[in-house]
Amino acid sequence: MVSSSQTIKLSMEFADAASWHCALVLLVLVLIGSIGANSVSSEEHARGRQIFNRPCDEIYVVGEGETLHTISDKCGDPFIVERNPHIHDPDDVFPGLVIKIIPSTDEKL
Repeated sequence: MVSSSQTIKLSMEFADAASWHCALVLLVLVLIGSIGANSVSSEEHARGRQIFNRPCDEIYVVGEGETLHTISDKCGDPFIVERNPHIHDPDDVFPGLVIKIIPSTDEKL
C-alpha cells in the first residue's frame, strides 16, 4: 500500500516535471516567435525605405505623371521649390528631373 507521504512525493515530482516541460515549450514558442518577428519578407525588403518611414530618398528623380504637389505629399517635403533653385517654374516639372527632398520633422504618420 502507498502511504500518503509517498503519494505527496510522487505528486510533487510529477508537478515538477510538468512545470519543466511547460517552461521548455514556452521557451521554444518565444524563440520561434522572435525569429518570425525579425525576419523580413521579400515584399518588405523591396519596400525597405518604408520600413524606416522614409518614402523618398534625399535625391529624388521625378517620374511620369508626377507634380511637385504629389511629390510633396508623398515625401513629406512642403519646401521643394525653395530647396531646388534650378526649378524656375513649378508647373514645368518633367520626368527625369532630379530634385532634393528633405522630409519635414512634423511629418504625418
